[in-house]
Amino acid sequence: MGLVDTCIQNGLVLNVFTREFELQTLWINKGKIVSVGDNDNLKAQRIIDASNQYLVPGFIDAHVHIESAMVSPSELAKVLLKHGVTTIVTDPHEIGNVMGNKGIEYMIEDARQTPLDVKVMLPSSVPCVPFDHSGAVLNAVDLKPLYRYPEVNGLAEVMDFPAVASQSHEIMQKIKDAQEAGYHADGHGAGLTPEQLDTYRQVGIDTDHEATSVQEVKDRLSAGYYVFLREGTVERDIENTIGAVTESNAQRLAFCTDDKLITDLDREGSIDYCIQLAIKHGVRPETAFTMASFNAANAHKLNQTGALATGYQADIVFLDNLKEVTIDKVMKNGEILSEFTTQPARFSESTVHHDFKLEDLKMPLSSNYCNVIQIQPNHIVTDHLQTHVKLDNGQFNSDIDQDILKMVVIERHHNLGTYGLGLVKGFDIQNGAVAITVAHDSHNLVAVGTDDSSINEAIQAVTKSGGGIAVTQNGKVLAMMPLKIAGLMSAKSYQEAQKDLDLVNQAYQKISTNRVFDPFITLSFLTLPVIPSIKLTDQGLYDFNQQDFISVEAK
Repeated sequence: MGLVDTCIQNGLVLNVFTREFELQTLWINKGKIVSVGDNDNLKAQRIIDASNQYLVPGFIDAHVHIESAMVSPSELAKVLLKHGVTTIVTDPHEIGNVMGNKGIEYMIEDARQTPLDVKVMLPSSVPCVPFDHSGAVLNAVDLKPLYRYPEVNGLAEVMDFPAVASQSHEIMQKIKDAQEAGYHADGHGAGLTPEQLDTYRQVGIDTDHEATSVQEVKDRLSAGYYVFLREGTVERDIENTIGAVTESNAQRLAFCTDDKLITDLDREGSIDYCIQLAIKHGVRPETAFTMASFNAANAHKLNQTGALATGYQADIVFLDNLKEVTIDKVMKNGEILSEFTTQPARFSESTVHHDFKLEDLKMPLSSNYCNVIQIQPNHIVTDHLQTHVKLDNGQFNSDIDQDILKMVVIERHHNLGTYGLGLVKGFDIQNGAVAITVAHDSHNLVAVGTDDSSINEAIQAVTKSGGGIAVTQNGKVLAMMPLKIAGLMSAKSYQEAQKDLDLVNQAYQKISTNRVFDPFITLSFLTLPVIPSIKLTDQGLYDFNQQDFISVEAK
């Protein structure tokens, strides 16, 4: 008779192959499921009675940027594991843009402190477009040595469509290197037509997380993609996409969070929240839980996880309630998880360098008919607004009546002295400013406000802190969240980071009437030129549709 570590009895176990719950017995040894069902040849050192409970595979976040949580990988893991997430597929694109390979290796090192499986997809576009002023440039020759890390699992979201369409040597080599290493390349098909999606498929890109409607999901499924339905802090897409899910196509669908703050992850949830939303909108629980585990594993070729079957990792979530996704306990590699004590890996490098001054905020305009970035609440795409704005002696300061404010993006990596000024509508700031060193994807310093004094004070506050978020009013700092790890993540515990984030949110509520969307992540995405429609970079206003820079003054 063979002796194993654990036997779990009397639980209703999800069979992801048939999408049914079955009363089954699981036998676990050395972190893996070694047998399913009655087995007189095995004896367990520990027996767990799972009566009246549902057992499902550990959840997998199919695409997430750890940096967007604003805490280190090891701190994020403490939150995700409580929510049943046992594996994440992450793109360290943000810290890669700031620090290159050194930043990616920092993330891998820090993540090794945690039981969470952190699978790393190497950033495909650093910078995201050739003209961006990021902190680093990662060519194929730079990325290839990183495949030596066992955590590395392929090439992350390919977002430079023109480079793929023109068969650019660099992007093609990156895709080839991933495939030759036995992995695959993720896609980023925001705004792409079916014909353009097919161009991605022609080079082997086979996943996408940018669908924002039922039709876009269907287009991607028809083209042969795995589609990751997304629910982040700003990119709340599940309600608009879940209607595409059927029993016949569900095997190609999974979930992701992409960009979600630590406060939302802890209080609202991660993939567990995606499951709740799916079930609420009519998806069978058996299907939703399969999407959250097995399907994500298949998409990323993670052959040892995502199922409660012989030969798979014993990553198990014990549920008391299916529809509410009420978690009793989480097992990772055969062990019931408890709190673990770690600290973020040491980080001491300074990553904020510029000489921006108050007078640089002056914005003379020859015309009051302007191109304005208009926010779409809870989405990262923007609208291109053309309208008349208020000028004071030929200068734009702010137009509070129309909710049009001054915005600035400042290069912060190499002190190049470049900065872009633009106009934005939608923040509802009445008196004050916000600055942040998280600005996708080049992560320069971005600020918005009603007056130059408050904008400049916010800029200087995050600079002195080595990065972060600052909210100011009348030239004084109301609240500050330091982000000392590359200007992207807090070096504090996740609990302390949440307190800091709560304080800057409370301060923002003092200066703004907006209660509809998260201002900080929204601001951070207004600098990303690969997302429609117009964005602001340190080199000026960029029109996605024209694929070119445009003047603030409209013609």
